[in-house]
Amino acid sequence: MNNEEIKEEKVQLEEQKKEIKKEEKPKKIKGNKELEKLRLENQALNEKILRISADAQNMRKRLEDEIARLQKYEGLDLARELLPTIDNFERAIQLDDTNLEDELSKFLSGFKMIYANLVNLLNQKEIKEIDCLGKEFDPSIMDAVLTSKEEGVEKNQVIEVLQKGYMYKDKLLRPAMVKVSE
Repeated sequence: MNNEEIKEEKVQLEEQKKEIKKEEKPKKIKGNKELEKLRLENQALNEKILRISADAQNMRKRLEDEIARLQKYEGLDLARELLPTIDNFERAIQLDDTNLEDELSKFLSGFKMIYANLVNLLNQKEIKEIDCLGKEFDPSIMDAVLTSKEEGVEKNQVIEVLQKGYMYKDKLLRPAMVKVSE
């Protein structure tokens, strides 16, 4: 090979290098765009994972709260069903046992023991009678079924309890039915 051929080859090599460099530059730019696109996709996926994780935590908290609420008021339905029985026991006990025969008096004392056991059970389960006689009428825990004008009694005061009301923990189980002064 002579000098001219060598020079020609060098020139061709230089031109090829220039062409390769020209082709590489757009590839780098294209590669940067692809890299940026992948970074944005990665960031979006990370944000999606965080949202899903937060949603799962919130759902778990709501479920735990719901379970705690259900456990707190687990005996609510049973307590509601027992209240009429307790009312019947109270009516039976109100009978005057002084004029009753000996056997009937014993029967009534049995009723009183059963009633006392039921009341103790209700107290243990945090079912409390609403104390409203002589108090100001509260529509959130009482139902006024009768009104009456009474002398010496302030207006809007409970003068008679017709049916006892009960609270179960902090929840109204049954409102008291009362007679209120006008």
